[in-house]
Amino acid sequence: MSSAAVWPWRTHLRMRACSARFRGWPALALALLLGAPGGPATAAVEIRRTADGIPHILASGWRELGYGYGHAQAEDALCTLAEAFVTYRGQRSFHFGAKGRPARNSTFGRATNLELDFFFRSLVADEQVAAYRQHQPADLQALSEGFAAGYNAALRQLKAQQSAQRRACAGEPWVAEIGADDIYRRMYAAGLAGGYSRFIPQIVNARPPGGPDTGALADDVAERLAHAVGEMPGLGSNVIALGREASGEDAGVLFGNPHWFWGGPDRFYQAHLTIPGRLNVAGVSFLGVPVIVIGFNEHIAWSHTVSAARRFGLFELALDAADPTAYRYDGAVEKMQRRQVTVGVRQADGSIATVSRTLYRSRQGLLVDFGARSPAFAWGRERALALRDINAGNFRSFETFFRWNQAKSLDEFAAIQREEGGVPWVNTVAIGRGDGRVWFADIGAVPNVSDALRQRCAGALAPAFATLDRNAPLLDGSRSDCAWATEPAAPVAGSLPPARMPALFATDYVANMNDSYWLTRPVQPLEGYDRILGGEGEELSLRGQAGHALAGGLLRARAGSARELARMLRREVLDARVHSAIRFKQPLLAAACASPAVTVKRDLLSGEALASPAEVNTAPACRLLAGWQDKGGAEDRGSLLWDAWWARLRRIPAAEFYRVPFDRTRPLDTPAGPAAADPRVAEALGAAILAQRKAGLALDARRGSALTVATARGEVALFGGCDLQGYFTIACAGAASYRMNADSHGNSYLQVVRFVGEGAAGRGVEAHTLLPHGNDERALQGGPGAAPVLRYARQDWLRFPFTEAEIAADPALRRIRLHP
Repeated sequence: MSSAAVWPWRTHLRMRACSARFRGWPALALALLLGAPGGPATAAVEIRRTADGIPHILASGWRELGYGYGHAQAEDALCTLAEAFVTYRGQRSFHFGAKGRPARNSTFGRATNLELDFFFRSLVADEQVAAYRQHQPADLQALSEGFAAGYNAALRQLKAQQSAQRRACAGEPWVAEIGADDIYRRMYAAGLAGGYSRFIPQIVNARPPGGPDTGALADDVAERLAHAVGEMPGLGSNVIALGREASGEDAGVLFGNPHWFWGGPDRFYQAHLTIPGRLNVAGVSFLGVPVIVIGFNEHIAWSHTVSAARRFGLFELALDAADPTAYRYDGAVEKMQRRQVTVGVRQADGSIATVSRTLYRSRQGLLVDFGARSPAFAWGRERALALRDINAGNFRSFETFFRWNQAKSLDEFAAIQREEGGVPWVNTVAIGRGDGRVWFADIGAVPNVSDALRQRCAGALAPAFATLDRNAPLLDGSRSDCAWATEPAAPVAGSLPPARMPALFATDYVANMNDSYWLTRPVQPLEGYDRILGGEGEELSLRGQAGHALAGGLLRARAGSARELARMLRREVLDARVHSAIRFKQPLLAAACASPAVTVKRDLLSGEALASPAEVNTAPACRLLAGWQDKGGAEDRGSLLWDAWWARLRRIPAAEFYRVPFDRTRPLDTPAGPAAADPRVAEALGAAILAQRKAGLALDARRGSALTVATARGEVALFGGCDLQGYFTIACAGAASYRMNADSHGNSYLQVVRFVGEGAAGRGVEAHTLLPHGNDERALQGGPGAAPVLRYARQDWLRFPFTEAEIAADPALRRIRLHP
């Protein structure tokens, strides 16, 4: 009998034994995992690349799945990943010298190499990594081990390449193999983004009075406190989930849209991970992370926004008069813990020198020096500040995502969030199959600081610190009764119990645009929670107002079906409307254009007086803006001028600019009534016209002539803008340029998801996605992988191939079989 005849019978026996586990899976997929004609079992991993190069990884077990995922990420982002692993190991100075900085932005910022090395060597030390690893479930450990092995296999292949496509970094000594501990370091480091990672220079350069000079603390902490994560203004997300009242069915529709890094180690990577009968999930991960952090499976879909809750707190230490490295605690004197960290540093001649530094810790946390802001916040003779990050003791973050990847209902999803309490620094919104409800929760690791504790234990510096950050607590560090409370109901020690954190199910809609949890559902504000969770009754951002206007409009539209609602949602979220113009343009124009000219003496944006006053003809600008449709599409003319005008108007204090202040009973349309007759308004328009001329832009330039991204196809026009102007569709290159690149942030992964069909044969997912920066690290540098960038530019949503039949039918399909 031929091998071709033997094979089906052998496979038949195997399939019968596993029928319960693999029921419903196509024979092609099962053949891959169970055996092949005429020989031993085939590869246990297959990477199927579909449109835009998205990898769909099919594997027989957790280690095999990790192997495929690590292999795929390395294929697309080797240089970014390799540099990141060097960073997490604290070896940047060894390879790149002490004074350099990371190539790209990330959640840990762009401190110097030496500062980063001291931080990661101290905070993500071997003993912490071992504790983190031990806490993870066995399947997640296997996934992480496989990821490292798959990365290493791809690395060896890429190093061996001799073609023109060989990565520029492939031959560098810092591009080296990794182990599972590197994956745990990466995951643990991700959790610190809302706390310790925001203050790396202030931590590693903190020293007692008279101690050795460790470097200037010139970085004003006020700017860091203004950002929830990272060092870039505007990082965050939009999310909207619409329930049965909007869809007209017992079904919900989810829109998720993080505004995140377009390059660097924290950017998103899109993939589909499958173990038949165990896991079938798609979405995005951070680079170097082996689980999906935003996405969908057959039963649930979810997304996140950066939370307004504080994940850290400060303690004011009363120092011993004879020793600034000792402090008083409950009447006794305690010595600070010292940790000496030694780092190898490459010198100009290539030799390696060692540099050591002592980092200090109290029982309340790490010593930190904010003296660049004010001498009162410095480490002095009488007092010092200690910083504690709740996520330093939170080992549950990615265990939560790992369980969510396998969740089978919306109720199970919500229960996992409550049980784990480990979400690190984001809000969560989700929908479920056959469920007309939508879920919002800011349940995760947040310091257990009640408002009563904050008031009873406020440190002497608390009022001054509150002018920088109203929500982060600064407590008396000399008393044990002022420590963060640890309660049995809180899964993470020192964290708020989930029952005291905001969450709700709704049937109309929930939405969050990085404002506090308070107005997630405007008809039912979430109130009565502790201030550390983000505050209540406070003004929304313009982007927040725009998101609620969009969601409310869809709710009122009564789409009649989830399918139609999803279609409408895909159109509306890319419309690039400018909420500041929608709300304020008409009255501002009416006053500023009453005269055809204005004298510009000062530019409000810079605050500087012009060398000589300039007489500016505003009539053409007034006609342009009057005819502009308040949108920032690639072809729209007028949006560039509005950006420049609004940026200057924002410099007028709000109390002087708005005649109607913010009213918590009217949160979606206040503040209002701009003082359009204020002479600064017209002068700001004149200054905006001058600025556009100086930038070399025609007054009526198309937005896409300035807002572009470089690809292998040349410069590509984009749409959207920054959230300061009230754009819901984000593309924010920075203050000095409109040109998007790997250092920019904006829409980074978009998904609109609904569930279709019921019954064993029809339980499908309809997901449309966009990945504006693409998976390939070269896509924004004129290299390969630009297809998803071009797709985003033309607003061509990808109908994500989720089922085996859809994957097999994809015209771009190519398969790679691996042998772990």
